[in-house]
Formats: sequence, structure tokens, C-alpha cells
Amino acid sequence: MKITQIIGTLTIWCQQKLRLGIKFTFFSLFAIALFLTLITNACSFEQNQSLQPLRVGITSWVGFDIVRYAQPSGIFKQRGLEVELVQFDNQQDSSRAVIRGGLDAAFVSFWDAMQVDPGNDRPVVLLTTNISAGADGIVAQPAIKSVADLRGKQVGAKLGTVNHLILLEALKAHQIKPADVKILDYSNEVAAEKIKTGAIDAAVLWEPMLGETAKNIKGNILHTTKQVDSLVIDILMSSDSTVKAKKAALKQFLLAWFDVMQAVETQATKVFNTVGEQLAQNSESFATDYAGLKKGDMTLNQRMFAADGRLNSAKAEILQLLQADPRHGRVIRQDVEINTALVNEAIAGWKS
Repeated sequence: MKITQIIGTLTIWCQQKLRLGIKFTFFSLFAIALFLTLITNACSFEQNQSLQPLRVGITSWVGFDIVRYAQPSGIFKQRGLEVELVQFDNQQDSSRAVIRGGLDAAFVSFWDAMQVDPGNDRPVVLLTTNISAGADGIVAQPAIKSVADLRGKQVGAKLGTVNHLILLEALKAHQIKPADVKILDYSNEVAAEKIKTGAIDAAVLWEPMLGETAKNIKGNILHTTKQVDSLVIDILMSSDSTVKAKKAALKQFLLAWFDVMQAVETQATKVFNTVGEQLAQNSESFATDYAGLKKGDMTLNQRMFAADGRLNSAKAEILQLLQADPRHGRVIRQDVEINTALVNEAIAGWKS
């Protein structure tokens, strides 16, 4: 019960006593005053308790970078948070840092969380930040017209990364065995250069490089994540021990995330301009890239974290794809926890 509610209830009680002609003694008045003082001090003490600071890993990706609006807008401060966003070049390193205790959480793909190195802790999924819905895809040389034409062809995709996943789910959708395609272990940037020189037949890329490359080579975009209920799901990952130690701060972080999602819904231009300035990126370009995603608002997270929700089925599907194509050479973790409690608490308690 809030302090204002307590005071209101006490006031009504006093008024009722006075109407009945009951007089207050000095000691009863003193007791009431002492009670109010204790309640006020207790509430003040609770509000002044500073949350533990959070170190959160982040890689350059539009679905993650949107959180950068929370700092200049004052959202983190309003939620009582002190957040350090730690930049990483790849999600494998940030995932590893979470498990080893170097970070409290990290923005990573669900795919990466299921491949993080074994350790003394286990990965915990706290939030869905976005799902790819056209922002990733496969571009091919002009002579290649469909995914079916990739049989026997050379495709650039970094093994064990989300690009590998995009290729595998496209092949599965067209009933093509992974072994029927030769995967060249190239990063996004290298694959884009190789296909421009004609060294490879196709490449798995993300926007804006996907569209730019197709235009440069006059090629074809054979597949995008818009064509499937994509497994390219991005999340906020923590560890079991950190969730136990910093539950309150992590819950406030989820609330801050939903504040950002609300800002995207109600004042998108302001959000994109602010984030674009921080990244030294054109805000219109950022907005275009973000449009290729399903944003991780409360509605999406309710779907993802339901008892029979998409995260559980996606976990099983990702496991099947990884087992079907062992070229990634990674250990598949089956102990990833999907923490439904914390996100549902945040959704239930969120107020704009």
C-alpha cells in the first residue's frame, strides 16, 4: 500500500471517531504521529536505496542500438538505473563474458545463447528485443533465381553465427539438405566483397548491405526472414547467478526497455534522430533498417514468453538445425533457461 493510501485510510478513521464523539488522548495522537513518521521514513528509505549498477554488452545492430535512447532521454535515470553499455565486436565474446561474470547481461541472438561456451553458470533469457522480419537474407548472382538453385553452389556465411542460421532455415523451408550447399566460412563484410568479385555464388547478409549488394551486382534476393516465422530472434541474456543477485536492477532494466519501445511507438522520429546522432548514422537509414524487424514490445514478449510460447518452440527448432549441420563445430547447450517470471512481472507493473 502506498503512503498516500495509508494516510487517506487513517484520515477517514479519525473522522469517523470524531463523528462518534470519541476524543483523542495525548498518547493516541502521539502514537498516530509516530506511526506516520515511521511509515514516511520507511518509504523514503526504500526509494533512496540505489540499485546495483549494470554492465550490459552490446554489438552493433539496429535491434540492440535502439536501447541507446534510454540514456539521453533520462529513461535509465527515471528507472533508478546506472547502466554501462559495453561495446563488443561479436556476440560470442559478449555471451562468454556474461557466463564468466564479466557482464551482468548482453544483447545477443538466441542462436548465440545456445552455443555459448560451457562454464560454471547457465544462460538465462530475460527479454526478446526483436525478431528479424526482412532485415536479413540471401543475395545471389543474376543467374541464380531461387533458393532451390543453390544446390551445389558456394554460399558465403560465417559458420556458427546467425548468418548460418538464416541459410539453414531458408534451406529447410525449401526442403534442401544443408550438405547440398557448400558453405564458405566468411564474415558479413568478406562475403559481400566476394560476391561482388564473382568469387562466390551467393551470400547471407543483413541490411543495409543486403539490398546494396543486390543492387551493385544486379543480383537477386532469394530469401529474407520476412518469408518465415524466423528463428533470428534477438534477446537479452543474463546468467542464473546474476539474475539471483541483481533481480531488482534487471527488472528495472526491462521496464526501461519497454519505455523505449513505447517511445518508438509514440515518437519514433525523435528516437531515431537521437540514436542516429549517437551512432553518427543517418536517422532515416536507421529507421529503414529498424523497419525490417518486429520490435520487442510487451505484446511480442507476451507471445514469446507464454508457457507454450515461441521461445520454447524456437529453442527446439534451433537445436534441430544445429544438429543437422555440424559444420559449425560448436557445442550445443540444452540448459538455456527461459525466465518467464521476470519479464511478466515487468509487463504487469509497467506504466508509461
